[in-house]
Amino acid sequence: MLCVSTSGTLGRAINLPPPLTIWSRAVIAFILLLAYVIWKKKRLLLDFKKEGFAAIISGILMAAHWVTYFFALQWSSVAIGMLSLFTYPMITLLLEPFFFQISYQKRHLLLGVMILTGVYLLVPSFALNNTITQGVLMGILSSLCYSLRNILMKQKIATVEGSVLMLYQMGITLIMLLPALIYFEVKSYIDNLPYLLILGVLTTAVGHTLFLNSFKKFSVGTVSIMSGIQPIYGILLGIVFLNEIPSYRSILGGLLIILTVLIEQKSTQTTKEK
Repeated sequence: MLCVSTSGTLGRAINLPPPLTIWSRAVIAFILLLAYVIWKKKRLLLDFKKEGFAAIISGILMAAHWVTYFFALQWSSVAIGMLSLFTYPMITLLLEPFFFQISYQKRHLLLGVMILTGVYLLVPSFALNNTITQGVLMGILSSLCYSLRNILMKQKIATVEGSVLMLYQMGITLIMLLPALIYFEVKSYIDNLPYLLILGVLTTAVGHTLFLNSFKKFSVGTVSIMSGIQPIYGILLGIVFLNEIPSYRSILGGLLIILTVLIEQKSTQTTKEK
């Protein structure tokens, strides 16, 4: 969680257009993941009749999730960008009944109100020309893409090894964002290279691999609850390295969002144990 949480601070520190940043992140992660998959002798080729289409769509959604998330960070702050993204568990709950035979629970209505209240507190003004508002909206759009990607993975390609699926998603991302190399200026690329390497290696390759491996030691519910620490880590890193101290409204809104996620994840875990 600490490794993955560095994305917020790095997203603010990197002075490049988000599409160019994400393309660079995908290239670095692709190289490392390819080496890892070959080293571990994992099944590299997918059954494209059964898994190919879902893998491509999940890669597109992953690219959209990352680009919109980094726009959210650039337009607002580490705290607001990460907290608005962390609405994805609740968005997933709202979307799951459309894809699986799952019914809505009564508690979801209350939790939905809590999430909306938390988002309301993050936004100082709902004027669309306000950059903070734009950042929150981008963060919520990013969470929607992330939720759809996770649902698709669970529904269609749950049998594919996580590192292999991540490798395909990185490949699709770097192909999709190739036009960024032509469209955007890259004058300050060298200055940002150290941050890009940290983002590609520590945040993406190492962080996501550790996250996937944690499922071997803990239940999905336990891992989900532990992921609740991610925005807190991210905000603390933003304070230490960027001197970004969140406002009282942001802190209160963030606490509501995190509390909502933890309540739902704990309720889900308790139901499964019964």
